[in-house]
Amino acid sequence: MVRVFPSILAADAGNLAKEAARLEEIGVEGIHIDIMDGHFVPNLTFGPHVVAAINRSTNLFLEVHLMIYTPFDYVERFIEAGADRVIFHFEATEYVEDTLKYIRKSNAQAGLAFCPDTSAEMIPKFLDKCDLVLLMTVNPGFGGQAFLPEMLDKVRITSDLCRERNISSLEIEVDGGVNDKTAAFCREAGATILVSGNYLFKSPDMREAIELLKR
Repeated sequence: MVRVFPSILAADAGNLAKEAARLEEIGVEGIHIDIMDGHFVPNLTFGPHVVAAINRSTNLFLEVHLMIYTPFDYVERFIEAGADRVIFHFEATEYVEDTLKYIRKSNAQAGLAFCPDTSAEMIPKFLDKCDLVLLMTVNPGFGGQAFLPEMLDKVRITSDLCRERNISSLEIEVDGGVNDKTAAFCREAGATILVSGNYLFKSPDMREAIELLKR
């Protein structure tokens, strides 16, 4: 069954510790934490200290999504803060393979994200070098954007490649505009993890909302 990682960017920013504890109580499998630098994307969000505070509040699996330039320089700091998986963007560095290797060497899972404008032809080279591929279904930077259905082709291509190469352990994650209407398309295309923010945190019953995404 597909897993759901709530994006804590959509939570109450003044009560992140309580929100993290609530997510653990609900029984989610992990938390997605967006890190933005105001340069790679036109928004600023959290740093390592916030990740450390969230980590102190929960035992949940934490993945940080680095939407920042020179991600290699920040890997160690976010892992020390409690990140179990570090995801960075293919478009943000010339040293993709070195960064993936360094994340794994630092005893964390390595994820590689791709923006909507990046061709699917860039994906195959890295499938056996990371633990997760994140396919953005909106342009990164702000929550609440509309889902881009044309990105589902990238999900299908990645899923098909994993089957062809017998790479069963790779997670395929989608992020952006995931709700009770778009989740089914993502699952059918081959996504194994759904990141959802506004839809979940604005839901009157988050537990039920998560179940809707899964089924």
